[in-house]
Amino acid sequence: MSENLITLEHVSKVYRVGEENFSALNDVSLEVSKGAFMSFVGPSGSGKTTLLNLIGGLDRPTTGKVLFKGTDLENMSRDKLAAYRRENIGFIFQTYNLLPVYSVYENVLFPLILNGLKENQVRERVEAMVAKVGLQDQINKKPAQLSGGQCQRVAIARALVKDPLLILADEPTANLDSENSHQILNLMQTLNQEFKAAVIFSTHDEKVTRYIRREVKLEDGRISWDKPRNGTEIET
Repeated sequence: MSENLITLEHVSKVYRVGEENFSALNDVSLEVSKGAFMSFVGPSGSGKTTLLNLIGGLDRPTTGKVLFKGTDLENMSRDKLAAYRRENIGFIFQTYNLLPVYSVYENVLFPLILNGLKENQVRERVEAMVAKVGLQDQINKKPAQLSGGQCQRVAIARALVKDPLLILADEPTANLDSENSHQILNLMQTLNQEFKAAVIFSTHDEKVTRYIRREVKLEDGRISWDKPRNGTEIET
Protein backbone atom coordinates (compact mmCIF):
# COMPACT_ATOMS: atom_id res chain seq x y z
CA MET A 1 0.00 0.00 0.00
CA SER A 2 1.20 3.51 -0.78
CA GLU A 3 2.87 5.45 2.07
CA ASN A 4 1.34 8.63 0.66
CA LEU A 5 -2.17 9.70 1.50
CA ILE A 6 -2.77 11.30 -1.92
CA THR A 7 -0.85 10.81 -5.16
CA LEU A 8 -1.57 12.69 -8.40
CA GLU A 9 -0.08 11.25 -11.58
CA HIS A 10 0.01 13.51 -14.65
CA VAL A 11 -3.40 15.00 -13.90
CA SER A 12 -5.06 17.35 -16.38
CA LYS A 13 -8.54 18.84 -16.26
CA VAL A 14 -10.23 20.43 -19.26
CA TYR A 15 -13.60 22.20 -19.07
CA ARG A 16 -15.82 23.13 -21.99
CA VAL A 17 -16.62 26.86 -21.77
CA GLY A 18 -19.00 27.86 -24.55
CA GLU A 19 -17.32 26.61 -27.69
CA GLU A 20 -13.83 26.71 -26.23
CA ASN A 21 -11.84 24.27 -24.12
CA PHE A 22 -10.32 25.66 -20.92
CA SER A 23 -7.41 23.77 -19.34
CA ALA A 24 -7.70 24.23 -15.58
CA LEU A 25 -4.85 21.81 -14.82
CA ASN A 26 -2.01 20.65 -17.05
CA ASP A 27 0.03 17.51 -16.27
CA VAL A 28 0.14 17.96 -12.48
CA SER A 29 1.98 15.33 -10.44
CA LEU A 30 2.45 15.52 -6.67
CA GLU A 31 2.26 13.52 -3.45
CA VAL A 32 0.65 14.42 -0.14
CA SER A 33 1.92 12.61 2.94
CA LYS A 34 -0.05 11.69 6.03
CA GLY A 35 -0.24 14.58 8.49
CA ALA A 36 0.84 17.18 5.91
CA PHE A 37 0.14 20.87 6.56
CA MET A 38 0.44 22.57 3.18
CA SER A 39 -1.13 25.02 0.76
CA PHE A 40 -1.86 25.51 -2.91
CA VAL A 41 -1.21 29.14 -3.81
CA GLY A 42 -1.51 31.14 -7.01
CA PRO A 43 -3.69 33.71 -8.76
CA SER A 44 -7.36 33.23 -9.55
CA GLY A 45 -7.75 30.72 -12.35
CA SER A 46 -4.46 28.98 -11.59
CA GLY A 47 -6.16 25.67 -10.74
CA LYS A 48 -6.10 25.65 -6.92
CA THR A 49 -9.78 24.93 -6.32
CA THR A 50 -9.90 22.47 -9.22
CA LEU A 51 -7.07 20.56 -7.59
CA LEU A 52 -8.90 20.46 -4.25
CA ASN A 53 -12.07 19.26 -5.97
CA LEU A 54 -10.21 16.41 -7.68
CA ILE A 55 -8.53 15.32 -4.44
CA GLY A 56 -11.89 15.52 -2.65
CA GLY A 57 -13.60 13.35 -5.25
CA LEU A 58 -15.97 16.18 -6.21
CA ASP A 59 -14.72 16.08 -9.80
CA ARG A 60 -12.79 13.68 -12.01
CA PRO A 61 -9.64 14.40 -14.05
CA THR A 62 -9.80 14.52 -17.83
CA THR A 63 -6.53 12.56 -17.94
CA GLY A 64 -4.22 11.18 -15.28
CA LYS A 65 -4.84 9.55 -11.92
CA VAL A 66 -5.80 10.68 -8.42
CA LEU A 67 -4.91 7.97 -5.90
CA PHE A 68 -6.02 7.74 -2.26
CA LYS A 69 -3.64 5.43 -0.35
CA GLY A 70 -2.87 3.77 -3.68
CA THR A 71 -6.49 3.36 -4.85
CA ASP A 72 -7.50 5.18 -8.03
CA LEU A 73 -10.55 7.38 -7.44
CA GLU A 74 -11.48 6.88 -11.09
CA ASN A 75 -12.35 3.27 -10.31
CA MET A 76 -14.87 4.27 -7.63
CA SER A 77 -18.59 4.43 -8.38
CA ARG A 78 -20.55 7.54 -7.45
CA ASP A 79 -21.69 5.85 -4.23
CA LYS A 80 -18.14 4.81 -3.33
CA LEU A 81 -16.88 8.34 -4.00
CA ALA A 82 -19.57 9.69 -1.68
CA ALA A 83 -18.46 7.20 0.99
CA TYR A 84 -14.82 8.22 0.40
CA ARG A 85 -15.74 11.84 1.12
CA ARG A 86 -17.90 11.04 4.14
CA GLU A 87 -15.38 8.74 5.77
CA ASN A 88 -12.03 10.32 4.90
CA ILE A 89 -12.39 14.01 3.97
CA GLY A 90 -13.30 17.08 5.99
CA PHE A 91 -14.19 20.20 4.00
CA ILE A 92 -13.78 23.79 5.19
CA PHE A 93 -15.15 26.51 2.90
CA GLN A 94 -14.66 30.26 2.55
CA THR A 95 -18.38 30.84 3.18
CA TYR A 96 -18.54 28.29 6.06
CA ASN A 97 -21.52 26.40 4.51
CA LEU A 98 -23.19 25.92 7.89
CA LEU A 99 -26.83 24.90 8.08
CA PRO A 100 -28.57 28.11 9.23
CA VAL A 101 -31.49 26.47 11.02
CA TYR A 102 -29.19 24.23 13.09
CA SER A 103 -27.31 25.13 16.27
CA VAL A 104 -23.53 24.86 16.64
CA TYR A 105 -24.01 21.46 18.25
CA GLU A 106 -26.30 20.24 15.46
CA ASN A 107 -23.98 21.49 12.69
CA VAL A 108 -21.05 19.58 14.20
CA LEU A 109 -23.23 16.50 14.80
CA PHE A 110 -24.53 16.44 11.21
CA PRO A 111 -21.62 14.61 9.46
CA LEU A 112 -21.70 11.85 12.07
CA ILE A 113 -25.42 11.34 11.47
CA LEU A 114 -24.66 11.11 7.73
CA ASN A 115 -22.15 8.37 8.57
CA GLY A 116 -24.92 6.37 10.23
CA LEU A 117 -24.13 7.07 13.87
CA LYS A 118 -26.77 7.76 16.50
CA GLU A 119 -26.74 10.98 18.52
CA ASN A 120 -26.54 9.15 21.84
CA GLN A 121 -23.38 7.41 20.60
CA VAL A 122 -21.53 10.61 19.75
CA ARG A 123 -22.95 13.37 21.96
CA GLU A 124 -19.84 13.57 24.15
CA ARG A 125 -17.59 13.49 21.08
CA VAL A 126 -19.44 16.43 19.51
CA GLU A 127 -19.40 18.44 22.74
CA ALA A 128 -15.66 17.76 23.15
CA MET A 129 -14.92 18.95 19.61
CA VAL A 130 -16.96 22.13 20.12
CA ALA A 131 -14.90 22.72 23.27
CA LYS A 132 -11.66 22.13 21.32
CA VAL A 133 -12.48 25.09 19.07
CA GLY A 134 -13.46 27.24 22.04
CA LEU A 135 -17.20 27.47 21.45
CA GLN A 136 -18.66 25.53 24.36
CA ASP A 137 -20.42 28.71 25.53
CA GLN A 138 -22.00 29.13 22.07
CA ILE A 139 -23.04 25.51 21.56
CA ASN A 140 -26.79 26.20 21.36
CA LYS A 141 -26.55 29.28 19.14
CA LYS A 142 -27.31 29.32 15.42
CA PRO A 143 -24.86 30.65 12.78
CA ALA A 144 -26.66 34.01 12.46
CA GLN A 145 -25.85 34.65 16.12
CA LEU A 146 -22.11 34.09 15.64
CA SER A 147 -19.23 36.16 14.26
CA GLY A 148 -17.40 35.13 11.10
CA GLY A 149 -14.49 33.77 13.10
CA GLN A 150 -16.85 31.75 15.28
CA CYS A 151 -18.62 30.35 12.20
CA GLN A 152 -15.28 29.23 10.79
CA ARG A 153 -14.50 27.52 14.10
CA VAL A 154 -17.78 25.62 13.79
CA ALA A 155 -16.78 24.60 10.26
CA ILE A 156 -13.41 23.34 11.57
CA ALA A 157 -15.12 21.35 14.33
CA ARG A 158 -17.55 19.88 11.81
CA ALA A 159 -14.66 18.87 9.53
CA LEU A 160 -12.64 17.24 12.31
CA VAL A 161 -15.37 15.53 14.35
CA LYS A 162 -15.47 12.47 12.11
CA ASP A 163 -11.68 12.04 12.53
CA PRO A 164 -10.83 12.34 8.81
CA LEU A 165 -7.45 11.60 7.28
CA LEU A 166 -7.53 14.78 5.20
CA ILE A 167 -8.92 18.31 5.58
CA LEU A 168 -9.44 20.39 2.42
CA ALA A 169 -9.70 24.10 3.27
CA ASP A 170 -10.71 26.38 0.37
CA GLU A 171 -9.83 30.02 1.22
CA PRO A 172 -10.76 29.52 4.91
CA THR A 173 -9.51 32.97 5.99
CA ALA A 174 -10.76 35.02 3.03
CA ASN A 175 -13.77 36.47 4.88
CA LEU A 176 -11.95 37.08 8.17
CA ASP A 177 -10.02 40.05 9.50
CA SER A 178 -6.33 39.72 10.36
CA GLU A 179 -6.81 38.87 14.05
CA ASN A 180 -9.42 36.19 13.34
CA SER A 181 -7.31 34.80 10.48
CA HIS A 182 -4.35 34.28 12.80
CA GLN A 183 -6.57 32.71 15.45
CA ILE A 184 -8.04 30.28 12.91
CA LEU A 185 -4.61 29.40 11.49
CA ASN A 186 -3.16 28.86 14.98
CA LEU A 187 -6.13 26.64 15.79
CA MET A 188 -5.78 24.59 12.59
CA GLN A 189 -2.05 24.18 13.15
CA THR A 190 -2.66 22.93 16.70
CA LEU A 191 -5.42 20.56 15.61
CA ASN A 192 -3.26 19.24 12.75
CA GLN A 193 -0.59 18.33 15.29
CA GLU A 194 -3.10 16.84 17.74
CA PHE A 195 -5.35 14.89 15.37
CA LYS A 196 -2.73 14.11 12.67
CA ALA A 197 -5.16 14.86 9.85
CA ALA A 198 -3.40 16.19 6.76
CA VAL A 199 -4.48 19.73 5.85
CA ILE A 200 -4.38 21.29 2.39
CA PHE A 201 -5.25 24.97 2.02
CA SER A 202 -6.18 26.68 -1.22
CA THR A 203 -5.47 30.33 -0.57
CA HIS A 204 -4.51 33.82 -1.70
CA ASP A 205 -3.79 34.80 1.92
CA GLU A 206 -0.10 35.47 2.51
CA LYS A 207 -0.63 34.96 6.26
CA VAL A 208 -1.18 31.25 5.60
CA THR A 209 2.40 30.85 4.37
CA ARG A 210 3.68 31.69 7.86
CA TYR A 211 2.06 28.55 9.25
CA ILE A 212 2.27 25.86 6.60
CA ARG A 213 5.15 23.42 6.19
CA ARG A 214 4.95 23.10 2.41
CA GLU A 215 3.82 25.44 -0.36
CA VAL A 216 2.84 24.44 -3.90
CA LYS A 217 2.43 27.33 -6.32
CA LEU A 218 0.21 26.96 -9.37
CA GLU A 219 0.35 29.12 -12.48
CA ASP A 220 -1.80 28.48 -15.56
CA GLY A 221 -2.70 25.03 -14.26
CA ARG A 222 0.90 23.91 -13.73
CA ILE A 223 3.10 23.62 -10.67
CA SER A 224 5.69 26.39 -10.76
CA TRP A 225 7.25 25.51 -7.42
CA ASP A 226 6.89 23.02 -4.59
CA LYS A 227 8.95 23.92 -1.55
CA PRO A 228 9.09 23.47 2.22
CA ARG A 229 8.23 26.22 4.69
CA ASN A 230 9.08 26.65 8.36
CA GLY A 231 5.50 26.40 9.58
CA THR A 232 6.20 28.51 12.65
CA GLU A 233 3.36 29.73 14.84
CA ILE A 234 2.69 33.46 14.75
CA GLU A 235 1.81 35.35 17.91
CA THR A 236 -0.94 37.96 17.49
